[in-house]
Amino acid sequence: MAATHDEDALPDFEEDQNFAETNGNGGETKKGNYIGIHASGFRDFLLKAELQRAVVDCGFEHPSEVQHECIPQAVLGTDVLCQAKSGMGKTAVFVLSTLQALEEGTVAVEEGKDEKRNKLQVLVLCHARELAYQIKKEYDRFAKYFQWCKVSVVYGGTPITKDKEMLKGTDSPHIMIGTPGSSRKRHSI
Repeated sequence: MAATHDEDALPDFEEDQNFAETNGNGGETKKGNYIGIHASGFRDFLLKAELQRAVVDCGFEHPSEVQHECIPQAVLGTDVLCQAKSGMGKTAVFVLSTLQALEEGTVAVEEGKDEKRNKLQVLVLCHARELAYQIKKEYDRFAKYFQWCKVSVVYGGTPITKDKEMLKGTDSPHIMIGTPGSSRKRHSI
């Protein structure tokens, strides 16, 4: 049976594949200069000096793949959806990027009074108390050279009055980590 005109008009995908294999250079096959994803260091993220020191103190030299992709975007203020397997450094992504954006400063407790308190700048919500403490430990590790930075954990099962006083007082946190229900109750002052 002879081929019809329609069958001859079908594109030949082998030609496209051969073109891609030769990098578009006809018959010449060239290898590109590829740098591994882990070739860059945390210094390339242009983090604050305090964060750089903390990263070095923690023994980190090169970011994981998820950190390499997400930290630069998060530091620039871009919304980031970060998904990776357990243990790949997702927590460090948001801890480093929020600490990078953190500003030392206070706000008036009440208008017209000289009394000042820390300005709550970061709220981290997590589903379990244990995870809240794990995240606080990460903040403590990376914020060790931010002498002025205060991090607090709030969760259910503890007296709410103590947490509300802490949030209203002059020693209120810059970063609050908690479970959704307790954070809502304690922060709605």
